[in-house]
Amino acid sequence: MLTWNIRSQTVDGEVESLVLLQKMAWFFKLRWIHYAAAILLIVLEYSINMLPPKLIGNVIDAIKEGELTGPWLHSRVLTLFGIAVLAYVMIVGWVNLMFRNAILIERMLRSKLLEHLTKMSPSFFQRFSRGDLMAQATNDIRAVNFAAGYGIMTFVHTVIGALLVVTMMAVFVDVKLMLASLLPMPVLAFFIRVLGNMVRVRFLAAQEAFGKLNDQALESISGLRVIRSYGQEKHDVEAFRQVAEATRRKNARVAVIHASFQPTISILVGMSFSIGIGYGSYLVSEGEIELGDLVAFMIYLGMLIWPMIAFGEFINVMQRGGASAGRIHETLVQKSEIVEADHPVEGIDPDRIEFRRLTFRYPEASGDSLTGISIVLEKGQTLGIVGRTGSGKTTLLKQLLRQYPIQPHSLLVGGVPIEEIAVDQIKRWVGYVPQEHLLLSKTISENIRLGRIDAYPEEVERAADSASLTFDIAQMKDGMDTLIGENGLMLSGGQKQRIGIARALLIDPEILILDDALSAVDARTESAILHNIRQVRKGKTTMIATHRMSAVSHADWIIVLEDGRIVEEGTHDHLMFRGGWYREQYERQQIEASLLQQEG
Repeated sequence: MLTWNIRSQTVDGEVESLVLLQKMAWFFKLRWIHYAAAILLIVLEYSINMLPPKLIGNVIDAIKEGELTGPWLHSRVLTLFGIAVLAYVMIVGWVNLMFRNAILIERMLRSKLLEHLTKMSPSFFQRFSRGDLMAQATNDIRAVNFAAGYGIMTFVHTVIGALLVVTMMAVFVDVKLMLASLLPMPVLAFFIRVLGNMVRVRFLAAQEAFGKLNDQALESISGLRVIRSYGQEKHDVEAFRQVAEATRRKNARVAVIHASFQPTISILVGMSFSIGIGYGSYLVSEGEIELGDLVAFMIYLGMLIWPMIAFGEFINVMQRGGASAGRIHETLVQKSEIVEADHPVEGIDPDRIEFRRLTFRYPEASGDSLTGISIVLEKGQTLGIVGRTGSGKTTLLKQLLRQYPIQPHSLLVGGVPIEEIAVDQIKRWVGYVPQEHLLLSKTISENIRLGRIDAYPEEVERAADSASLTFDIAQMKDGMDTLIGENGLMLSGGQKQRIGIARALLIDPEILILDDALSAVDARTESAILHNIRQVRKGKTTMIATHRMSAVSHADWIIVLEDGRIVEEGTHDHLMFRGGWYREQYERQQIEASLLQQEG
């Protein structure tokens, strides 16, 4: 099971790197064979690469002593060539194993993040912006990818490479020369630690800026029509330029620190070379070491450059990975406000929906949005919900979607409190059609099939016909295969709503919820759609929230909401007889419709 337990904390570079490695233990445990094989290949590669400097030193000593022979030289050359070929094979092996792991953790984390987001309630998306979530799914997960692949690789190279090189220097050349040449290394460790801490702080700021850049881009693209209609293109472009410039500056600050790693390492390694060649030449002149030993030592010192650079890269990558992992962790530890029952009730027939004095308040709201709502709806009945804007119509309908926690035993389905029913079961029962629809950048057919991808073409056509879409589709060149553009860019508001209705009718839910889903269609089309819905949904429950009284006049029961309370309820005839707000609105709308018809 995939878990992610990285704690967000500000610690020194090396400690945070170790914390990141520790908290990625779940992945190392899963892929330990691959990592072990990769590390073994790195160790073997470094081990055989320790031989060439010593062989070269022996050749130089043989030349100096006049003992060089053809067969002896040929054997050394063939040995060096064989070592190069063997090292090549090992490098290909460990690179493939190491970076395959990195790609795997990236895929696993993206899947985990998306799965987590699908379980979150609406309040979560009020706290986390879309741009920041996109930044986590792209840049942050890629930084963790680098830590799991390139970061581990540089760590192994630093430890194995430095140990083997230092050992070869001490054993085959001279301990005093080795110690003298490594005097600058503590200074190097200090600078890398300081730079590593700076990378983390600046990288976090850069990632936050990238999230804001995503938000700005999303708002500009989604609101392009409105921006153009008000002639605000230049203002919007300037606003985006400022956000992009702020992002550039913060990334440039990261790049400055990143660019400082290698020059710092190069300077200190250069100091090691200076000490090595100076002190080594003195030892040769004093006869303490041979010239070949000095040459071999300098080659070994050169081989120490990459482990030192790898150490700097390791700190850099791990700092970025730790910062990104902290951001991802902050998202993944968020808990949905909807808590599943430990033992959900199964085998329920949603033949009855009952609201028992339901009172509801949105998280962090100062007042109740619904108060004392009591309704009983039997299977096959239609409930109409009307009221002024902001009266609580949508809030009431969303209680059946379990997007927010509610009072226990205040909403029952099939005689069972909704909090004791699995959320997936409720989703299978309910078909929800909101006023604003999310349409995919695909064909009309694919959008209708969203709830039932395996639906037959005939079923899709019937659903479209029930939503009064058949005529509109016939006017399109490609019919059902017409690409509608991003979020239905090529469609009218009424066509978007009818695709949403067709999508819900295709899955044939036990409970159909229309949340002001006919607001963008004309009265004649609305009447046709409602007639079709009554025909195809006989024996199933329907709930309709609307501003048009005519849309619910056929309903078995109608409630009028005001400030989250039921102020009127009954059948259409009963409400008309009472002469309250419902009758007033119905008659006004009938007069308006009659006047419009006369003008037409």
